[in-house]
Amino acid sequence: MTGGLLTRIGVDAATIGLWRSIAIYNGRPWRRWALERFLRTLVRPGDLAFDIGAHVGSRSRALAGAGARVVAFEPQPLLADYLARRLDPTTVRLDRRAVGRAPGRAELAVSARHPTVSTLSREWRGRVADDEGFRGVEWGERVWVEVTTLDLLIAQYGEPAFCKIDVEGHEAEVLAGLSRPLRCIAIEYTPATLDLTHRCLDRLADLGAYEFNLVVGEDTRFRLPRWLRDEDFRASLSAEAQRNRRSGDVYARLVEPRT
Repeated sequence: MTGGLLTRIGVDAATIGLWRSIAIYNGRPWRRWALERFLRTLVRPGDLAFDIGAHVGSRSRALAGAGARVVAFEPQPLLADYLARRLDPTTVRLDRRAVGRAPGRAELAVSARHPTVSTLSREWRGRVADDEGFRGVEWGERVWVEVTTLDLLIAQYGEPAFCKIDVEGHEAEVLAGLSRPLRCIAIEYTPATLDLTHRCLDRLADLGAYEFNLVVGEDTRFRLPRWLRDEDFRASLSAEAQRNRRSGDVYARLVEPRT
């Protein structure tokens, strides 16, 4: 980390931020139960699932509860240490690497008070800084992390039936390290940086023919009444982002691989 160690006040802020995130995402068990029911529509018992950007593990636990074999990826040391203590290693395997375009090392910008919005993307961080939803967020710490690619992870763990990517503006870089279509992918979107989401859609179009739906915020139901193909979905996503101004997740379901 910058300066070798977090300052005492930084450690205190990081601890407070961690427990705030735990309360938000893990403190309401009925939310996890609803998420499990939702994810059972996407994964089958025994399916392999990747949770890239596991944060405090809410999606990893729900995927495991839905019967999936889960690999949770979380490079931020504070969150990874928490996951190592709390995740059940018989159902969820923890991998402390980040995922990106190419293997190597990269600088992770860490928000002590809001650890779940730590990011590898300098572009995203600069653009959301003035957005109302990120008002008050500061990325005051830096930590160097190991980076791998989705292709290398598939070689190591196998091909996931479901891959969730929530990495604060770095989603397109994660997909840039993937050379094959996956059955189902979920990527976070932010209304302030919707063009970054379109980069993800462009990459998915290179890999195969997908149909799409979306979930707004922490809902556990699809917003659209039916799955849409690329151009129709882009229009619906833009309209929803302008109307709602809340972040959410794009779900992509493979229709046909690209030949």
